[in-house]
Amino acid sequence: MLLHLGFEIAYRFVQPTPMVVMLDIHGSRSGDITDCEPLSTLPSVPLRKYRDGFGNTCTRLHAPAGLLLLSAAAIVRDSGLPDRQQPDAMQVPVEALPDETLPFLLGSRYCESDTLMQYAWDRFGHVEPGWTRVQAICDHVHAAIQFGYHHADPTRGALRALEEGRGVCRDFAHAAVALCRCMNIPARYCTGYLGDIGVPPVDAPMDFSAWFEVWLDGDWYTFDARHNVPRIGRVLIARGRDAADVAISSTFGPNTLERFDIVTEETPHAALDIARDPVPVDCVA
Repeated sequence: MLLHLGFEIAYRFVQPTPMVVMLDIHGSRSGDITDCEPLSTLPSVPLRKYRDGFGNTCTRLHAPAGLLLLSAAAIVRDSGLPDRQQPDAMQVPVEALPDETLPFLLGSRYCESDTLMQYAWDRFGHVEPGWTRVQAICDHVHAAIQFGYHHADPTRGALRALEEGRGVCRDFAHAAVALCRCMNIPARYCTGYLGDIGVPPVDAPMDFSAWFEVWLDGDWYTFDARHNVPRIGRVLIARGRDAADVAISSTFGPNTLERFDIVTEETPHAALDIARDPVPVDCVA
């Protein structure tokens, strides 16, 4: 299966403003990109890429005053298979966890596992450890939070999402991540592309999506508390402890978001409709 992915996002700045964006497809999918238009801006400004501590590709730039348009597009080959299922995957004792998983046991800005500890153990302490327990957490979060784009609130964390019973995809992910960490299951927040592929289309503008991964039986597995069913065609952009680590943009000055168009769709074409040289290095950073 081939996926056409991309975006056009515009900000208006009142003055020249430093900016960091996290919009590149994750390096783990570099071998699946058949063609792309790398990240570019209008007007054109210098871009400098670097890797953060979680292995995500970030881009630094200095936005001029006025309107700045960021855009990119890619064709990505995907297996077309739903999220991998391993119902017998067992929980790994904390003392046997790899060192690199330990940061994903700790509380973070949007995942207040310390304040949710009793809440989690009261509800999931009796559930069989491992896949069954993670799925029970997903079932609970899926039922406890009502999805709605009008519920978006960048200050809401896992605790408030569960208290208020409303949110967007990031709130479902934050709540599930926090509850998994309470149960000593390493969990990390993910953001990326997820289109309406293999499911009935949703009558809403396309957006980036949030899900999470947990460490069970020596590997990371994908879960999605918002949809709560295996999905087809996820393409990762970034991973971190929570949304604060993987913000699509961090701007260091006042601005307004004026355009936000995301494309995620299946396509029969392995190349974009623009003549170009082979895939630039920037596309697979």
